[in-house]
Amino acid sequence: MFKRKLFNEDHDGFRSMVRRFIENEIAPCHAAWEESGVVPRELWLKAGAAGMLCCTVPEQYGGAGADYLFDVVVFEEMARSGFTGPGFMIHCDLVATYIASFGSEAQKKKWLPLMVAGEAIGSLGMTEPHAGSDLKAIRTKAVRDGDDFVISGQKVFISNGQLCDVIVLATKTDSTAGAKGVTLFLVDTSLPGFRRGKNLHKLGMKAQDTSELFFDEVRVPASSMLGEEGRGFELMMTKLAQERLAQAIRSATVAETVIDWTIEYTGNRKAFGKTIGDFQNTQFKLAELKTEAVVGRQFTDKCIENFMNGELNAVDAAMAKMWLSNMHCKVVDECLQLFGGWGYMWEYPIARAYADARIVKIAGGSIEVMKHIIGRQLFAEFRPGKDAAVNGVAGINPV
Repeated sequence: MFKRKLFNEDHDGFRSMVRRFIENEIAPCHAAWEESGVVPRELWLKAGAAGMLCCTVPEQYGGAGADYLFDVVVFEEMARSGFTGPGFMIHCDLVATYIASFGSEAQKKKWLPLMVAGEAIGSLGMTEPHAGSDLKAIRTKAVRDGDDFVISGQKVFISNGQLCDVIVLATKTDSTAGAKGVTLFLVDTSLPGFRRGKNLHKLGMKAQDTSELFFDEVRVPASSMLGEEGRGFELMMTKLAQERLAQAIRSATVAETVIDWTIEYTGNRKAFGKTIGDFQNTQFKLAELKTEAVVGRQFTDKCIENFMNGELNAVDAAMAKMWLSNMHCKVVDECLQLFGGWGYMWEYPIARAYADARIVKIAGGSIEVMKHIIGRQLFAEFRPGKDAAVNGVAGINPV
């Protein structure tokens, strides 16, 4: 009905290569990785050699210097495959982007070539046991000691936590300054005092390592600071729209894929002398879901276009994240119902998609936070003296 117009022949050729990579290198092994709870580092090296990691990193730092759509292709094809183990999105869309955007020349030269090659795996260290969406409430401290900072604290629910070599770590350098006391550091996980906790057992995404991380007086040089002291919260806020867009991209693709699975299954599965797809209820239900998926795709593609033009704001990204996340979960749930008892069996991709879906309403800012961002912006124009743009950036009181 709507032909996508974002991609050119180069993107299409790259997409074909990514699909082959997934079929050859991920599909045969993913079930075993779900059992072990982690993807081997060898896969990251193969993905790096294939040019699938950090596509937008400039050529002088080892990347392809490609446009954002090449990263989108990787995110979409991973989502379409149903294989959620490789944490490429965190590595590419967040960690590498933070370093490329805010890092010093020395930081870029040190980390970006390694991340492009898959030789260093990146992770984002923000969430804590007592601070999820409210990032200004973090307790991990970085205390200056001469030319160094000494970091102590704990993070939780950290994707790529068991494998990561570098962490974009949110700390408090001034516990009395609220958001203005937050500072980011690039922490090398080989440093003394860093410790990985257990690999957490999750409802879904079982092959993706997700960990607790501990920092026991980890001494880092001041040169490892990412950006300026006290500006960490501000830097994090500038990347939230991109993070939420990536999640919308995944949700749009999963919804489309799950509907295709369900059409194929119900078109072949027979009951009461005809296929499940012959029943009016099946057709009506899939008609509703397909329409929502098409609407979601159009909204997502427009957000991608706006992002590439520098026009995606925090409120639009929050709306995309909220609507696509809800649609994602609804589609997977209702499609599983049409699979009947087989839909509850783990060997069926729909069962894994159901388990993997639930996190999308939480990760990257909960649905409730998205509503807060959107709702506050709606009323900002009626409040003289309020800066609507600032109020809408994070959905969190910035002071």
